[in-house]
Amino acid sequence: MDYDDDDDDVAERKQDEGDQQAEKSDSDEDIICVVEPPAVIEKDKVQPESYETDLEIEVDSEKTFTTGQEDVYLEACKLVGVIPVSYFIRNMEETHMNLNHHGLGPKGTKAIAIALVSNTTITRLELEDNWILEEGALALMQMLHENYYIQELNISNNHLDSPGAKIITDFLLENTSSLWSIQLAGNNFNDDTAQMFCNALMSNYQIKVLDLSHNEFSEKGGEQLGHMLVLNEGLQTLNLSWNQLNLKGALSLCHSLRVNVTLKILDVSWNAFGNEGAQALGDALKVNSTLSYLDISNNHLNNEGAIKLGKGLELNETLRILKMSQNPMTVEGALSLVLSVKKNTKSRLEEINISNVLVTEEFVKQLDGVFFIHPELDVIYGEVAGTVCKSVKSPLALTVIKVG
Repeated sequence: MDYDDDDDDVAERKQDEGDQQAEKSDSDEDIICVVEPPAVIEKDKVQPESYETDLEIEVDSEKTFTTGQEDVYLEACKLVGVIPVSYFIRNMEETHMNLNHHGLGPKGTKAIAIALVSNTTITRLELEDNWILEEGALALMQMLHENYYIQELNISNNHLDSPGAKIITDFLLENTSSLWSIQLAGNNFNDDTAQMFCNALMSNYQIKVLDLSHNEFSEKGGEQLGHMLVLNEGLQTLNLSWNQLNLKGALSLCHSLRVNVTLKILDVSWNAFGNEGAQALGDALKVNSTLSYLDISNNHLNNEGAIKLGKGLELNETLRILKMSQNPMTVEGALSLVLSVKKNTKSRLEEINISNVLVTEEFVKQLDGVFFIHPELDVIYGEVAGTVCKSVKSPLALTVIKVG
């Protein structure tokens, strides 16, 4: 046997194998070079601080539809860097979510908003006193663009200020959600924001209940809100208590009551209407056919104002509740009110609250005649001793129950 030839054959085979391995390596290297790296999923990128962007991340993510709501919320909390609220997790399947006074802040509100995008059970959401600020308001309005189940929203006392009012009124202007009740008390809204609400609500027919109490609207703001009520065809309940509307604001609102055909409940207590405002209210009540509840407590109305208001009660056929406590009237003004009701056989009044007025025995006797015509009427007034008492409905005799 020729070993030299065998050695040559082995060497040639090794050489061939080496060449093949080299070709394979070159081929692998070519493959690595032509394959592009996998696309980066958008939500994995670090995003700038943007509430709208964060909400869109969750809305577009398949996770919203493939995992439980609790998982979505927990992921949202990680995204914004806040501690999850256990109460929210425990109750996200209930219809009423009460997160008042939970210290959420804008980021905590953002996490809640992300989770609520896909929630279909909560219809009433309360977030009062959480310092949500402008950013929190933006997150909530963005959420409401997607969620058509929430109908009642309370974001009172959240330091929204004018920027927050702009965000909310822009949303209301679109008039596309299922929201029909919104509470915005105590958010430092002033006359600059009144025009925003005016523009939004003149064409919005969805909102039925609006609470703007404890804000900073003055006469100018009252005038603008009055103009809004002339054209609005949706509001049924409006709370403007604890503002500073004063006379001009009162006149504008009262003018709107002469033509508005939807408003049923109006609270304008603590607004310094004065006697001229009371006269404007009386004139409005002569022709208004929808208002059933009116609160004008603490509005600087004395006997003169009570007498002027009474002129409207002589003709009004829809008002059921009239609250007038904490006004500086005496028994004379109180008597004029109840006698005005006596003159109106079509009056539907069920309650007159003048609880701070100290009355006389003559006043009590006069009430007997009023109750004979209107046995459904209650009159709440103050005794001579200063305790509060309530007259009981009776067509024959008056019984007084001491309550304080």
